[in-house]
Amino acid sequence: MILETLLALPRNVKKTFFVIHDILVIFAAFWFTQSLKASYSQEWFSSANWLAFAATAGLTILLFVRLGLYRAVTRYVSTKVLTTAVLGSMISALLFFISVLIFEQRLRLALPVAYFLMLVVLIAGSRVMLRTLLSGRQTQQMTPVIIYGAGQSGRQLLEAIKQVSEYHAIAFVDDNPKIQRTVIYDLPVHRPSEIGALIQRYGVEKILLAIPSANSEERKTLLQRLEPYPCEVLAIPGMKDLVDGKINVSSLKKISVVDLLGRDPVAPRPELMGADINAKVVMVTGAGGSIGSELCRQIIRQQPAKLILFELSEFSLYSIDKELREYQAENGMNIEILPLLGSVQHRRRLFSVMQAYGVQTVYHAAAYKHVPMVEFNTIEGVRNNIYGTLFCAQAAIEAAVETFVLISTDKAVRPTNTMGASKRMAELVLQALAAEPGQTTRFCMVRFGNVLGSSGSVVPVFEKQIAAGGPVTLTHAEITRYFMTIPEAAQLVIQAGAMGKGGDVFVLDMGESVRIIDLAKQMIRLSGLEIKDEAHPDGDIAIEVTGLRPGEKLYEELLIGDAVEHTTHPRIMTANEVMLPWVTLSDILERMDQACRQSNQMTLRQLLQEAPTGFNPKDDICDLVWQQTHQAV
Repeated sequence: MILETLLALPRNVKKTFFVIHDILVIFAAFWFTQSLKASYSQEWFSSANWLAFAATAGLTILLFVRLGLYRAVTRYVSTKVLTTAVLGSMISALLFFISVLIFEQRLRLALPVAYFLMLVVLIAGSRVMLRTLLSGRQTQQMTPVIIYGAGQSGRQLLEAIKQVSEYHAIAFVDDNPKIQRTVIYDLPVHRPSEIGALIQRYGVEKILLAIPSANSEERKTLLQRLEPYPCEVLAIPGMKDLVDGKINVSSLKKISVVDLLGRDPVAPRPELMGADINAKVVMVTGAGGSIGSELCRQIIRQQPAKLILFELSEFSLYSIDKELREYQAENGMNIEILPLLGSVQHRRRLFSVMQAYGVQTVYHAAAYKHVPMVEFNTIEGVRNNIYGTLFCAQAAIEAAVETFVLISTDKAVRPTNTMGASKRMAELVLQALAAEPGQTTRFCMVRFGNVLGSSGSVVPVFEKQIAAGGPVTLTHAEITRYFMTIPEAAQLVIQAGAMGKGGDVFVLDMGESVRIIDLAKQMIRLSGLEIKDEAHPDGDIAIEVTGLRPGEKLYEELLIGDAVEHTTHPRIMTANEVMLPWVTLSDILERMDQACRQSNQMTLRQLLQEAPTGFNPKDDICDLVWQQTHQAV
């Protein structure tokens, strides 16, 4: 209570207390030194001694003020403050020597040395003790943390931590045996095997990763090692922040799923990235979506002549247009960006845009991709995904577009849902158009799996559920998915498009498939939380299995057949998939259009199965309007 009252006092009052403290310290040092004289009993009555003390004390206090000793905040006493105290004590010892020589007319060389030692111990020691007291009191209210990595970034992070009252670092941990058992900035460096003991001893709640130079595989291995500990794991962003000197507490971020996957992106090839973009007029449909917007970010870096953003959602269009214009301003670019509202189901609108601006390259990302939503709205899903692609491709042919790239999905392979079947039909449309005699527009499609952070991704859902205290829900304990980051997917789409010859079906190497339940468990544990189950009824977050949703598969594939060929890019393959000639496919499309107009769900499903899509639905028709109508009947 007394300490709280003192800390609450105004700064000037606390400075006054320090001045009084230092006067008393000088008094003790002065008279201790005088006690070393043989005639000590008479020294108290000597006016010369009192004059010498008054001169020494007064000049020393003025000296300390001049050196800035009273400007330092005691709880943050640093080496500089202690150096100032030593320097001040040395000069004070000289003042003591001169004062005694003037007022006592006697010279004893040993006395200034004793005075200096006594003064420096009391001045510096009292401040160190007070700092220790205040730091101990403060650290009781702070979160104890371990810094993993005792290199330059770890030391920078420690300095940043000292400036805030949120974390209290209790130790470094490092894999390098050369620095283990050493002390860096007052913190011991421990082996990774000692983390468990440190957590138990100090009640550590967070582990801060300061290893920005580690590659993805190394980070994945490290996170697997840290996963069993009941601590949240945070990390500094990367090497750029280290180089820029921007490492601070606010830059710490939660471990992302990218770190858990351990996948290093392959550096994009400049010649492929710019082949269909540089100095060309480029159009992106669905430009405001997760894939479309990232395509726009990658495209603008390749310096197109014009970039047309074609989007149905006004807000999404506004957002990506604003972002790209800000990026241009920051980087001194002068690329014409054209935000255009429109639907890919309006062929004349598409043609007028392509013709007016002389579009040379189209990236068709506009689609309905959420499996249950398309199951509940079958006709709209078919209209948008199949006929939206058809109209966009026909407009491109009519407007003499050079290159047309379709963003496809792994769900188009042996689909069990309407969304996947509609995307496979979109592929068949492009394959058929590409095979037409005299075709000048180069069509190709790129097939890949889930992208992290997209509108349909499970990852942001898990993050929200964990933040809300759970439960984390997944549809099946054995469900698996492929994952890729949005930037890597967009780069590979652009590069694959540049490699296409016409009618190509490109497949991206997605790496190993991931069990979603394992992903959920890792995200929970690395958030510093415990999984709540039968073995741990007092855990924090439960995992609930809700059952497969309409049209959902346990696992996805990237190839229909085994006919796959490698390309010159290690992450891009090409598949030889079955196709239909345009004359045959167009007949199916006409009948499918008629079924959509009549809301004939049964015929529509039969036609999707009649085409070589591999469509094998596991559920009855789930379209909500169709169900409501038939229930009424």
